[in-house]
Amino acid sequence: MTRPSQLQKITDTIWELPSGFKPGMRVPARIYATEKLIDEMDEGVFNQVANVAMLPGIVKYSLCMPDGHWGYGFPIGGVAAMDVDEGVISPGGIGFDINCGMRLVLTNLTYSEVQPRLGMLVDRLFKDVPSGVGSRGKIKVDKREFMRVAVEGARWCVKNGYGWQEDLQRTEENGCIEGAEPSRVSERAIERGIHQLGSLGSGNHYLEIQVVRPQHIFNQHIASLLGIRTEQVVVMFHCGSRGFGHQMATDYIRVFLNAMGKYKITAPDRELACAPFNSSEGQAYFEAMKCAINMSFANRQIILHQVRKAFSEIFGRSAEDLGMHQVYDVAHNTAKLETHVVDGVAKRLLVHRKGSTRAFGPGMEGVPEVYRETGQPVIIGGSMETGSYLLTGVSEGARSFYSTTHGSGRVMSRKAAKKLFRGKELQEKMAEKGIYTRTSSYSALAEEAGGAYKNIDEVVEAASLAQISRPIVRFSPIGNVKG
Repeated sequence: MTRPSQLQKITDTIWELPSGFKPGMRVPARIYATEKLIDEMDEGVFNQVANVAMLPGIVKYSLCMPDGHWGYGFPIGGVAAMDVDEGVISPGGIGFDINCGMRLVLTNLTYSEVQPRLGMLVDRLFKDVPSGVGSRGKIKVDKREFMRVAVEGARWCVKNGYGWQEDLQRTEENGCIEGAEPSRVSERAIERGIHQLGSLGSGNHYLEIQVVRPQHIFNQHIASLLGIRTEQVVVMFHCGSRGFGHQMATDYIRVFLNAMGKYKITAPDRELACAPFNSSEGQAYFEAMKCAINMSFANRQIILHQVRKAFSEIFGRSAEDLGMHQVYDVAHNTAKLETHVVDGVAKRLLVHRKGSTRAFGPGMEGVPEVYRETGQPVIIGGSMETGSYLLTGVSEGARSFYSTTHGSGRVMSRKAAKKLFRGKELQEKMAEKGIYTRTSSYSALAEEAGGAYKNIDEVVEAASLAQISRPIVRFSPIGNVKG
């Protein structure tokens, strides 16, 4: 990709499109990336991050993280903070899979203990945690109870025996964002989501067994504080609100397209459909979106319960005895009310994070007490073949509204990946590398080949050099359940 001629290099990891790059830009657009990553970004990133800069009420900059690539409306990796009085809320700045997120869980098992039973363990997880297009979860609830889940999130799960109290303390928003209003949710969204609690779904969602190699601990002090050590086996999984969140986005995009005329809002792309945050339409979506956020926290909590059960039965010990404590659960694809200092003034802002992770620094309100010294844990998923990372937020993160990358980021469409890779061959290749994989679809496996993604090490390095988060540990995959 040829860089736009107007792109300015601010530092080695900050690139700026000035507000004159496109007519209508209210603020500059900034991209956090190394030179190599900038040159790999598709044209859509530059266009979309500039388009976001045109939205009413945007503050300071339209931002894109190092894993940035083309998305719906916003680039994936996009961040935009809106003034709560003058700004808008946009589903395109949140995504269809609302609160798609990551959860990391420890064990006290070592690689040598797990490897002989790895195949059996992955097979059991594949059976107990449904994956694939249209997959249904193991937990059955009626409509009334599902609405309780939408209001209470992971708290509902713990109350009903699907988790430990400490899990909530180590989940963003304590596993439940306040203000969810079920009356704002369509019947169609409920129909799509009610049977999906405890399921991974498809796309780039996965459940992975990983190991900590000695050369991949980058901050021994913080790793120790987080309970991580050499040769330890951990579990990481990535999923969201499934059809519930997808339908919600679909519903409100339609509402907002109609509302834009009413409020005399113009946008350069219909995918940036929006409404004033304080309007009746904006508040309705905000309250509905919170239902999807809570459903997603509950979804991952139930998956954790199933993971603990599987490990316990395979190894003949309780989950407590296996040390299966949660490190953290982080959300991406959200819009949240937060206070940030802008030009020396504390302001209440609506921060959209689309394919971007909150990364609060040490001592900040909103970081669990147990992590006040380290900063908020940030879980960065890579491809199935390459590995993933645990980072923490840093004090310097104010420059990105305390946001960082959420994954490695695609460099190839799913259609292109399926043309280039074959799922069965990929599965065999991964097995040769010591990664045992189960999938509901070879086609889906091909879509997520390592070659379809940016180099995760380069993405994390860019986030570190830009001082928006710091790497603590890299995890290597040994077993994978893939939708």
